[in-house]
Amino acid sequence: MLYLYLDMIVGLSNTAARAVLGVELQMPSNEPYLSTSLQDFWGRRWNLTVTNALWHTVYKPLKSFLEPRLRATWAAAGAVMAAFLVSRLMHELLYYYVTRARATWEVTGFFVLQGVCVVVEVAAKAAVGERWRLSRAVSMPLTRAIKECKAFVEGLRPKF
Repeated sequence: MLYLYLDMIVGLSNTAARAVLGVELQMPSNEPYLSTSLQDFWGRRWNLTVTNALWHTVYKPLKSFLEPRLRATWAAAGAVMAAFLVSRLMHELLYYYVTRARATWEVTGFFVLQGVCVVVEVAAKAAVGERWRLSRAVSMPLTRAIKECKAFVEGLRPKF
């Protein structure tokens, strides 16, 4: 629901900017609630401005640097993990500037887990190829259900 509300707010802001200023704003996301996988969510649907910046400043340069030294799959995996770690550092820095609270590093675990899951997903897709693919009708609700379960578990954690 957060993604849907964010899309609606940005869409309304875009409409206002177009009417008042005559400019079209870039949408920050591309219907993330329709994601079919973590790779789809992080790579093509969520926070496209940051995704594009990380692609050009972290992923591509690091992958190009690592490819002559490692197998292509390991170079890509390292670049993916580095992009998630840079994103994590930026989130911690932003959180610090807004709250002036010291980092708890919980966000690190989230981003490392997301990076590992994306790397595993890409490897699994490469291993099975097109032989075994879930349809969108199955993968989209499954992705959403996994995210809802995570949110539920996070809600159960005691707050200190």
